[in-house]
Amino acid sequence: MAKQQKKKNKSSDKSAAVYKKVRKTKKQTAVKSSVQQPQKQTTIELSKAKGRPMLVWVGKKPLERLTAFPAQKIEEFTPPDTRHPELVSGSKMLKQVQHDEVWNDWSPHYPKTGLLFHGDNKEVLAHLLANGFRGKVKLIYIDPPFDSGADYVRKVNLRGMKASSKIDAANYTLGEQTQYTDIWTNDYYLQFMYDRLLLLKELLCEDGSIYLHCDWHMSHFLRNLMDEVFGSNNIQNEIVWKRTSARSDSKTFNHIHDSILFYSKGDGLVFNQLLVSHDEDYLERYYIYKEPDGRRFATIDATQSGITKSGESGKPWRGFDPSSKGNHWKFGISELQKLEKVGRIYWPEKEGGWPRLKSYLDEVKGMYIQSIWTDIKTVNSQAAERGDYPTQKPEALLERIVNSSSNPGDIVLDCFIGSGTTAAVAQKLGRRWIGCDINKGAIQTTSKRLQTIITEQIEEEKKKSHQGKLELGEDSKTQPILPAQYSFSVYRVNDYDLQIQHNEAVNLACEHIGITRTKTDSFFEGTLGKKLVKIVPFNHPVTQLDLEQIKNELKVRPNETRDITVVALGKELATDAWLAEWNKMRKAKEFPNKMELIELRTDKKYGKFIEHKPASAKVSIKREKEKAKIVIENFISPAIIERLGQQEGPLRPQITDWHSMVDCVMIDPNYDGKVFTIALSDVPEKKNDFVIGEYEIPIAKNKTTVAVKIIDMLGEEVIVAEEV
Repeated sequence: MAKQQKKKNKSSDKSAAVYKKVRKTKKQTAVKSSVQQPQKQTTIELSKAKGRPMLVWVGKKPLERLTAFPAQKIEEFTPPDTRHPELVSGSKMLKQVQHDEVWNDWSPHYPKTGLLFHGDNKEVLAHLLANGFRGKVKLIYIDPPFDSGADYVRKVNLRGMKASSKIDAANYTLGEQTQYTDIWTNDYYLQFMYDRLLLLKELLCEDGSIYLHCDWHMSHFLRNLMDEVFGSNNIQNEIVWKRTSARSDSKTFNHIHDSILFYSKGDGLVFNQLLVSHDEDYLERYYIYKEPDGRRFATIDATQSGITKSGESGKPWRGFDPSSKGNHWKFGISELQKLEKVGRIYWPEKEGGWPRLKSYLDEVKGMYIQSIWTDIKTVNSQAAERGDYPTQKPEALLERIVNSSSNPGDIVLDCFIGSGTTAAVAQKLGRRWIGCDINKGAIQTTSKRLQTIITEQIEEEKKKSHQGKLELGEDSKTQPILPAQYSFSVYRVNDYDLQIQHNEAVNLACEHIGITRTKTDSFFEGTLGKKLVKIVPFNHPVTQLDLEQIKNELKVRPNETRDITVVALGKELATDAWLAEWNKMRKAKEFPNKMELIELRTDKKYGKFIEHKPASAKVSIKREKEKAKIVIENFISPAIIERLGQQEGPLRPQITDWHSMVDCVMIDPNYDGKVFTIALSDVPEKKNDFVIGEYEIPIAKNKTTVAVKIIDMLGEEVIVAEEV
């Protein structure tokens, strides 16, 4: 393995501070952006996997080409203080965040910012390949779902309330959340990961690396997949991370570790060898000797294996012949004499003991990190980085990976971003980053986390300037690594809010009606009692064409005699006649399957499924010269109130202050109705802190639309906009 040794740079590991007060921001004017729009729908081609071994599963299909859909920009975080290259200050442009050459490999379709995508990562990865990122990513870290028994549902507590107010953040409203609950049939899971690994390989640069985080449930399958996609000769390590201490909830040996599969794309990977301090047990065991001045040292063998017939290192010294042990001296005779003269040779008190070398404790920098990691703890409930995701990984784990396999300015990608740890660490360590997730709550959590980090980075840079202004691009030997960017943009791929609706509807409908999922059936979603269930996509009422598709499916299943239940939000009137005719033919024994329809809009038993009252807010937005004064007067989330109402007992929590339901507030002083550009964000520092609720922000002299985005604790968004 070719290794490029690079000096490890220090990074500011200070916890991110959050806005406690509203900062007064200076007015800025935008320059015309040179960023091209992402391409329209296109087709991309992929290279074949040529590695061995090659797993075989039902439905295996190599991904040779894929449709890449366009992306829509929905949010942007660009604090005015940053003076980003696309922005100009009120007087003059300050220095760019980084030199242009750092960004010369960046896609022309995107701004030079962090990129966060909401969508199915298969579609997002295809989009990135079609829009200039093929072969550009230096490091990929993914932590995909790998345990069918794990809880991937985010838990949240309402602000300022007791633990009894904890609620699930999933399945509260149609079109908002998707969880990985339906991919655990082995064949489906293997194809799911196979597709994504093939795409990731195309994005990785030739000297890049990929780290796949998994556990004992799927590690053996995933290693075979990685061997096939990247080649078995490109595995660098299987890292074992001890993620927890001993437990007492197992009938066999406890599973207390995860595996991290570390692969390269080729031979010349970037790798920075890192050191860690020796633990106290090691020091107490080996550094047992002391000089008269108290200086501690350990002793190490002065010889090493192998007989040298020529040269000084193979000759006897002080009566000791290393060849008698099949060894030679680590140094030549002349060098050994010099070491003895300066007191670096230790002679054992025991007569006849071989001379040894002294290793002083104050000269020990540490030891190289090995493949078993026991020094990084999981994220506990009190940690500042805690994001309420059960599977969240600690920043220290990602810091080690990012520092080892990338350098400042490199592109880091995580397509299962979750709570945003990879992007957070990349931002702190001066890397460019791209993240995506299928879960809208994950996107919101990551966005808030990055706003907090970037805000702290800006404040730290401002403190370093004598004038109290932000000076970007400054560098010195004493400074930590500068961020590669001070802003990020959020995109949605393939109008994803609409595209994912059916997948979410299936999960919600099954839970609501009591349908048992059948994960091995490619057509029917499950069973209701002894009946087969077909859920029609909720973006249209059930039509005769939908029913004909069911009929055609039954034709290829001549031995299927179970009755059919069709679930839909609504129906066309013509479907009643079709169903009546179908069931009439059934009586005539042409078809054995009776068919019924559950129409959720009108069904008395199941109709509550679609009763969702959106959150609402009463916000006052007024102009005072060149400032907007914003006051949130009230906010209500029916979904949260309903969830709390489902809790039983006389002590169920009651909401007395609307602040309890609000997670964060963001303001755009010049909203165009499409992209929400965050100029001010109010993200409480602690979980029990409230948003401020009253804000003042500079606005343009001419009429402008001020928009306020309020996100509740379940992730539901409300935007109130007013022209002032």
